[in-house]
Amino acid sequence: MSIDTLIKEFDRALRVVFGASRAQQNSPAVTVPEEMLSERDQRRSAGLMRVNHVGEVCAQALYSAQAQFARSDKLRQQFVMAGKDEVDHLAWTAQRLQELGSHASLLNPLWYAGAYVMGALAARAGENQSLGFVVETERQVEAHLESHLNSLPAQDAKSRAIVMQMRDDEARHGAEAQALGAEQMPKPLQYAMAGVAKVMTTTAYYI
Repeated sequence: MSIDTLIKEFDRALRVVFGASRAQQNSPAVTVPEEMLSERDQRRSAGLMRVNHVGEVCAQALYSAQAQFARSDKLRQQFVMAGKDEVDHLAWTAQRLQELGSHASLLNPLWYAGAYVMGALAARAGENQSLGFVVETERQVEAHLESHLNSLPAQDAKSRAIVMQMRDDEARHGAEAQALGAEQMPKPLQYAMAGVAKVMTTTAYYI
């Protein structure tokens, strides 16, 4: 990796971790009226949206690493385009956290670094394996977002609108990776990914 690329990647990481990323598309919640939430429901929504924000921090790291270490221009472009959608998600969830009077995870630098390493390793494993990693990641994220739709307070329509759009986008990313020739990941690796995700989401809910 050249020094120019290293500087660029470091700058990208700083913008992601410290909330300087800007959405290209308006949040799907922008036209949804804000409902009054109880203190308990507000904390609940904030915890769930903090988890979702961490997921987008990790998505930025994963796609950035996979694009950087991709072995073909076609695959690199696929990761770059998917990453652009994730920038929107990152900005939307950050904005919603502010509206809820809360904050992003204090461990975002750790989450970003760990995800970047995982993305680089997936890319080095080969194109089909890298795409398979995307498919499995998006499958787990889609399921996780679906569970949040069941867990968010019923009156928090703004958070729901964001999560629904994120879920649909993640499903599309997974389908696109599958169409490009993704290879199914071995079950032990799928379980390991789910275990890591469980630790991350449980921690991020509070910290």
